[in-house]
Amino acid sequence: METDTITAISTPIGEGAIAIVRLSGPEAISITAGIFKGKDLINVDSHTIHYGKILEPQTNEIAEEVMVSVMRAPKTFTREDVVEINCHGGMVAVNRVLEIILAKGARLAEPGEFTKRAFLHGRIDLSQAEAVMDLIRAKTDKAMSVALKQMDGRLSGLIQKLRQDLLETVAHVEVNIDYPEYDDVEEMSNDMMRTKTKEVHAAIEDLLGVAKQGKILREGLATAIIGRPNVGKSSLMNTLVQENKAIVTEIPGTTRDIIEEYVNVRGVPLRLVDTAGIRETEDIVERIGVERSRKVLKESDLILFVLNFNDELTEEDRKLFEAVRGLEYIVIINKTDLEQRLDMDTVKEFAGDWPIVSTSLIEEEGVDELEKAIADTFFAGEIDTGDMTYVSNIRHIQLLKQAKQALEDAMEGIELGMPLDIVQIDVTRTWEFLGEIIGDTASDSLIDQLFSQFCLGK
Repeated sequence: METDTITAISTPIGEGAIAIVRLSGPEAISITAGIFKGKDLINVDSHTIHYGKILEPQTNEIAEEVMVSVMRAPKTFTREDVVEINCHGGMVAVNRVLEIILAKGARLAEPGEFTKRAFLHGRIDLSQAEAVMDLIRAKTDKAMSVALKQMDGRLSGLIQKLRQDLLETVAHVEVNIDYPEYDDVEEMSNDMMRTKTKEVHAAIEDLLGVAKQGKILREGLATAIIGRPNVGKSSLMNTLVQENKAIVTEIPGTTRDIIEEYVNVRGVPLRLVDTAGIRETEDIVERIGVERSRKVLKESDLILFVLNFNDELTEEDRKLFEAVRGLEYIVIINKTDLEQRLDMDTVKEFAGDWPIVSTSLIEEEGVDELEKAIADTFFAGEIDTGDMTYVSNIRHIQLLKQAKQALEDAMEGIELGMPLDIVQIDVTRTWEFLGEIIGDTASDSLIDQLFSQFCLGK
């Protein structure tokens, strides 16, 4: 367990009204008291804030005017003494305060080290710690709601209950095996193990059943806009983003690179990519953009395939239908304010069961229908973040899949009549996989790796 005192700037670098320098550790209060002109911080009450000035160590000149919050262990985020110094938000001011604190003996915190200490001191478990970063990175209200519930321990509580159920089952079976007082003890043990593994398996399946939605809420839906040049791809992106991020002209091939933007569509965060038109071209720069577009296409969760209502279906359009075969996509018939030249029966034949939405982006028509189609495709309409426990972290999803497989191995063993002490090996593996989610059975190297992905000062 770390015993030194760490410090870092906990607010984004740049100009602003306020910046915060945070300290955590056994000397957090004494270090701050040694450079603070104002109340004696050593003797103030916990969870109080005090006005004063930070002094230069060598000259005792005023370096910054501040408000200092003092929070004593254990009722803090890290369960250590914590001090937060509120400075003016200029880069020079906040960096000078940090330099003075470091000169007095504090160590610069590593990325995520404050949250790591909260985990190591038992303040939060590993899944709650990861939810802290999810909360910071949330792109929509619903993503924030999911992160808040995970940070509050909803997922942790469910995982702990499942682990406890497995542990109690293994313990009961072992007692029955070691102390067989009845003739039917083996049958009773089998029934108990069969019942409990099925219950836990069903609970894991429920979590995995909404994992796709949870992962989308956390990471965003990788969405590519494709279509022939000049069908309205950039206009579609500008409409969804509600800003002019892409250049819209009548000249084919204007978009020569990939433009990426996050968009909130009915609570669904879209990582929206406007690609260069996929077509054969002699222009070297445009050809590079086209190749990048093909790569993005393969990596996308959703394709928005734009066609022109005012053009007949071309060979390029047909090739694009071939390119999206096997992927999830929505066909958008744009420019419906113009004369119809597109054969809709042929489009429906190509699209099959995938949604077709008509729009006139210049008239801002059909956008609501498109947003509904996107939400329906992945969430069957509204997203329930009330009572639902979402699994959104890819690490958690993978561990749940491993736990599910281990339980299925155990259930198969029971049905084949294998000895229960062999079956218990798979049940114990399940218990360990679930423990990795909340950090009970996670290795030190995994913990270090996870917290290294946090931002500095958190």
